[in-house]
Amino acid sequence: MDNVRDEMIQTGKEAISQRIDSLREELLRLSHDIHDHPEIGFQEFLAVEYISEVLKSQGFQVEEGYCGVPTSFKAVKKGKDAGPVVAFLAEYDALRGVGHGCGHNVIATCAVGAFLGLASQMEELAGEVWIIGTPAEEGGAGKAVLLEKGGFEGVDFALMMHPTGGGEQFNYINRGGRASGSLTVSFHGRSAHSSNPALGINALSAAISVFNQIDMLRPCFDIQDNVNGVILEGGTASNVIPEYSKSEFCIRAETMKRVEELVQMIKDCADRAAGLTGAKAEFEEEPIYAERYPCKPMCDAFRDNMAALGISMCYPKPGQRFGSSDIGNVSIRIPAIHDYLSITDDMSIMAHSVQYAEAAVTPQADEICIKGAKGLAMTGLDLLLKEDLRRESVAYHEQIVPDFYKK
Repeated sequence: MDNVRDEMIQTGKEAISQRIDSLREELLRLSHDIHDHPEIGFQEFLAVEYISEVLKSQGFQVEEGYCGVPTSFKAVKKGKDAGPVVAFLAEYDALRGVGHGCGHNVIATCAVGAFLGLASQMEELAGEVWIIGTPAEEGGAGKAVLLEKGGFEGVDFALMMHPTGGGEQFNYINRGGRASGSLTVSFHGRSAHSSNPALGINALSAAISVFNQIDMLRPCFDIQDNVNGVILEGGTASNVIPEYSKSEFCIRAETMKRVEELVQMIKDCADRAAGLTGAKAEFEEEPIYAERYPCKPMCDAFRDNMAALGISMCYPKPGQRFGSSDIGNVSIRIPAIHDYLSITDDMSIMAHSVQYAEAAVTPQADEICIKGAKGLAMTGLDLLLKEDLRRESVAYHEQIVPDFYKK
């Protein structure tokens, strides 16, 4: 029986590869169109239009404005019978002032190619394949928003890739990431002439108090805790008591739970500063980007598929510090992967730079668009046809996610 299954998997992977190769021109045009028209989070209307045009041209219905998020979308291909649901996740937002310096045009193209590749085999398979458009990864935590709106209900496994740089030594699988949050603290005071400061309420003094209190508390931080803040507004003339101040804090920690605790710590600092100065504190929060729990059995399957395509992948070295992404929020709820493929061998080209944006449409990046799509689609096929892989993935996810996240 296993021999029959293995033969079916091999035949399916060959067909997937051929299907994606046949779409090469359309997929690379999509990558370049998204790249050439960069849009920041929740404003990616052109990107969704470009992606929808490709999907519709292949006969798929696209649900735009998915879950009430204007720049999200979803398309589905059902198999011959009920079964597991595999979702490929697309990102397509750019960085303000930089463009696609994180290569999200490559991510979107890989997701579209993977969806179309696996969808071509679904007539013979049980289950479903989805593609979900997840906006605002660079700020706004679009995946967290979609999660709370039920956008991942029914999904059993979530897959995506992310470009990196520096060559194959940075083709990471099973890479983690810390939790991250953002808090804006504003103080409203009362203006007065600096010759008689007692008539005013100094909003800048309140902000400075918050920074001083945080510095006093740093010896109590956990080793993974990091709070960095800047004062965005604090007055316009030195002879006027500032009536308004605005500060922004970036908070990173080992877990989303710990970020929540640090956010509350900063709020407590602000409340004390308000009590001391008489200024009124006001808070603005963005959704927290959770830490990441990559599903190792799925990562290993993706690595094996990429090896068959001629690309070597590896685990990151222990102790490295990495950034944050809202895929972490998804990985808490369902087994997920977010593995990395290099689009440039030049180690001097750093992500989130104009140079990296330029690298995201080179021939090397184009090749990753095609091979990454194939690897994701092949891993999706493995999940649909290998009950043991599904079982191991679910068991690993249950084991690795902390109990305090489980309801």
